[in-house]
Amino acid sequence: MRLLSLVFPRRPKATAAGTKSKLGRKEKQVPDLDRKSPIVLVHGAWHGGWCWDLVRPHLEAAGHRVFTPTLTGLSDRAHLADPVPGLATHIEDIVRVIEAHELRHVTLVGHSYGGMVVTSVADRLKDRIARIVYIDAAVPEDGDDFASRIPGAAPESIERMREAFRGLAPDGVWIPAMPPEVVGVDPANTELADWLRRRLTPHPVQSWLEPVRFVNGGTGGIAKTYIVCTEPPTALMGYTLHADEARKGGDWTCREIACGHDTMVLKPEETARLILEAAA
Repeated sequence: MRLLSLVFPRRPKATAAGTKSKLGRKEKQVPDLDRKSPIVLVHGAWHGGWCWDLVRPHLEAAGHRVFTPTLTGLSDRAHLADPVPGLATHIEDIVRVIEAHELRHVTLVGHSYGGMVVTSVADRLKDRIARIVYIDAAVPEDGDDFASRIPGAAPESIERMREAFRGLAPDGVWIPAMPPEVVGVDPANTELADWLRRRLTPHPVQSWLEPVRFVNGGTGGIAKTYIVCTEPPTALMGYTLHADEARKGGDWTCREIACGHDTMVLKPEETARLILEAAA
């Protein structure tokens, strides 16, 4: 029995307020990790959590906990491609991160296609989200898929966009990784362009064709920031139109960044600064 007591010493009695140490101080049972808003960064198509590697250190240096999950079926989670993931799976990916880490007062950031994901997550977890930051990203309404999230788009143009998306997947399932210039990176910048080519992975087309379904009335009442790229603008995807809407105010703040679509690799320090401004 003496041996057992040495190996498994008796724990101090816990109280409702916490555990009392030998020095008489009460210790919290759960640490307070989030004095500042935790930041969850959601990547876009073909990317993975790695795309935030140059942004993350700036956010952490400012005292934030930062989460950079990879969506199912992409990058370091490409081995989870069967069954083929859709938008609902990607939404669940981020919901689980927030719930598993018991995050609250979250600054939720979505880039490009990631805007589809963060909008739905914020609708699901309204009481946990402090602000949504869209970086050159889709801003869907209830029932929108990735083709129909452009403000004011006509039904015939939406259907043409869906057909174009389907045509991007030769096997009808996966859209091959696009060349760096599609995400705003000049191929003449060979080091950065080669870095992206090595890392970008195919994206499931069904995630672009699956509609958003709100369960809590959408994101009204949650503060939002839209960061739009201007050099060059991503006009084809309608992101400049979302910026125009954000400039009208209400729940929205609009900011600009003078670079191409992949701001997190082109201007990571400025991207971090704008995220920190929103998270303040």
